[in-house]
Amino acid sequence: MKTPSAIRTGAALALAGLLVGCVAAPKPLYSWNGYQTQVYSYLKNDAPAAEEQILELEKGVQQTASKGAQLPPGYQAHLGLLYLNTGRTDQALAAWAQEKKQFPESAQYIDYLVNNMKKNGT
Repeated sequence: MKTPSAIRTGAALALAGLLVGCVAAPKPLYSWNGYQTQVYSYLKNDAPAAEEQILELEKGVQQTASKGAQLPPGYQAHLGLLYLNTGRTDQALAAWAQEKKQFPESAQYIDYLVNNMKKNGT
């Protein structure tokens, strides 16, 4: 009598293992595209030239759009900062407006950046 019970238990465990193995990983909320690495390098003053960073981030924007995914918080803000550092004020404002639109909770920070930019005459 113990053998059928052991077989059932083993079969149940095997079925449970099979079902757990078939579960798909959850889809990530954001498409990071190396953003975290870039920000870390930027903060360490270890980053490549601003133009190179901009190209990488713009490539990430295009890849994210093609996947129908979303950029993470801060992505457009950082891109705007890089635009500003290279003298592309209009593109900086556009990137910050995108950040503010996608993440309304960033409005205070984005407004601070815009006001600082205007105060410094850039």
